Amino acid sequence: MKKQFGLLALLCTTGAFAQTAPKNVIYMIGDGMGPAFTTAYRYYKDDPTTKEIETTVFDTMLKGMAHTYPDDHTYVTDSAAGATALSSGHKSYNGAIAVDTAKKPVKTMLEIAKEQGMTTALVATSQINHATPASFAAHNESRRNYDDIANDYIDNKIAGKLPVDLMLGGGTQYFIRDDRNLVDEFKKAGYQYGDNIKNLGQITQIPAIGLYAPKGLPFALDENPTRLKQLTSKAFDLLDGQNDKGFFVMIEGSQIDWCGHANDIACAMAEMDDFAKSIETAKAYVDNNPDTILVITADHSTGGLTIGAHGQYKWETDIIKGVKATAGTLTKLLMGSDNLKTVWQANTRIEFTTENEIKLKQAKAMGEKTLNLAVKSIINDLSFTGWTTGGHTASDVQVFAYGKNSDDFIGSQNNTDIAKKLISYIEQ
Repeated sequence: MKKQFGLLALLCTTGAFAQTAPKNVIYMIGDGMGPAFTTAYRYYKDDPTTKEIETTVFDTMLKGMAHTYPDDHTYVTDSAAGATALSSGHKSYNGAIAVDTAKKPVKTMLEIAKEQGMTTALVATSQINHATPASFAAHNESRRNYDDIANDYIDNKIAGKLPVDLMLGGGTQYFIRDDRNLVDEFKKAGYQYGDNIKNLGQITQIPAIGLYAPKGLPFALDENPTRLKQLTSKAFDLLDGQNDKGFFVMIEGSQIDWCGHANDIACAMAEMDDFAKSIETAKAYVDNNPDTILVITADHSTGGLTIGAHGQYKWETDIIKGVKATAGTLTKLLMGSDNLKTVWQANTRIEFTTENEIKLKQAKAMGEKTLNLAVKSIINDLSFTGWTTGGHTASDVQVFAYGKNSDDFIGSQNNTDIAKKLISYIEQ
């Protein structure tokens, strides 16, 4: 035993173990992306002219499953507790932003990376101070304290430095406020600032912050179908070769969850497509930089999505592919028009039958909320898409990994285990 311990100490002293750790860590979180979402995405992307169902980027990297339960009086986690577990290796209560059940701060892997001298980055399609990104760089007893969380991106110093070197997402209303202009403070600290996603060239170097919407970015289906992919590519352009000690970046497909909450399948598939393209960008980076680990998972599943409904053994992707706007946007267009048929045919490939016309007219007369439910009902019923809830579910989520040490994530594991493994790389 003594000889074995001596060898272990020697290996640690000489850095033999340290050489096995990846230099760069890419952590991608599909918020709300349970197994039904990745499965649905495979069928959504299937080429119907071929007999075989084509694989997706998710299929090429599947390693295992993760348990998502929080340290709370429930098995069902929210995004804050889920992200706290994924960022720090600590379970906590729903609503917690990188604090434990006693509401004491827990150190996150981004903070550890900063202590180690790595470059740190957060990318999201939500506001950058939303639950998931916040749980990597801030500490708060409630995810709802958006202003205080935004303040932490300045005030939560790590070894005297700001915690995050690069931030790309939404949230201007939280960072430019009457009581405090955080963007001005970032600029004074040497950060470049960009506010137009159509001009990502505004940002040319790190440190930088890009805020591209008052809250979250517009849905992929409504405006820019590849905005996360664009932000991901920009992040890698800026991070590549930036630091000899490597980088840590968390990239979130935030609005998969929002579409799940809305029970909007066309919205969800558009978000999945943007997230998948972002993963392909990250995978290509790993191929060119093999000293990098890429891990992808979800914090939980949302909506209780089922691929098939009403006792019918079918799921009609053509119906979903033909929808050109989120249910929320389509509802607003219908509310603002006297010609429902024209709006409907411009935004879906679903026949404007007499039955659908009556259903939409009656719903519109009852108000926007009822009309929104009617729009989703038509799309979900005709595509045979099922939903069990407007909230989260407690199902396990998938774990995907690629690159150096990716086999460390094989098997069934706790969500905290993912964090602990990544932290062990960062600390080496």
